[in-house]
Amino acid sequence: MAIVVEHEKRKHEILDKALDIFMEEGYEDVTFQKIADRCGITRTTLYIYFKNKKEIFLWSIKQLTSKLETDLLIIIRNTGLTATERLRAVLSSILQDCTENKRLFNVVLMYLLQLQKTGKNPGERVRRRILRLRHMLSTLIIEGINAGEFQRLNVRDINEMLYGLIESAIFRLAILDQNSTEEMNGAIELAINGILAKNKIA
Repeated sequence: MAIVVEHEKRKHEILDKALDIFMEEGYEDVTFQKIADRCGITRTTLYIYFKNKKEIFLWSIKQLTSKLETDLLIIIRNTGLTATERLRAVLSSILQDCTENKRLFNVVLMYLLQLQKTGKNPGERVRRRILRLRHMLSTLIIEGINAGEFQRLNVRDINEMLYGLIESAIFRLAILDQNSTEEMNGAIELAINGILAKNKIA
């Protein structure tokens, strides 16, 4: 059992270090050897944990997104807050994470473009990764509607609007290299105010 735990611990350490390299050098310039060197192990040892660079990259992203999802779930499950307060906190947290990981999003975009060149569908990969996030947003929206905080609008439409703002934020931060999130926060606040029930609007 201790061997399994040690194996998993080493695997997570490799993923953390590999993610740093991907953010520093970009997906295409990172090699299996560079990852092994950063981790202080041989290529042969690295093959025990992962079969290639692509697998390491995808697992690195998964490890990061799992952590982000855990942080969001803590906010969503905080029943001491209203649905509106939790929705604001979730969107604010996502925006902060996007800001902190803007270089990573740039690397992910380059990876998706490379996938597209090989004839694969990058949209399908993205949809699979953001399914939980969209489900979390829908859960909060439904709670807000049932509590009378939000208008009885189409949940899918509200979700699409909010997720569109998140995509826009990622594009501005990662591709346009914007540093200020003031305008994006303003747009999110406007969107939330737009779905509030009439008696909840201050």
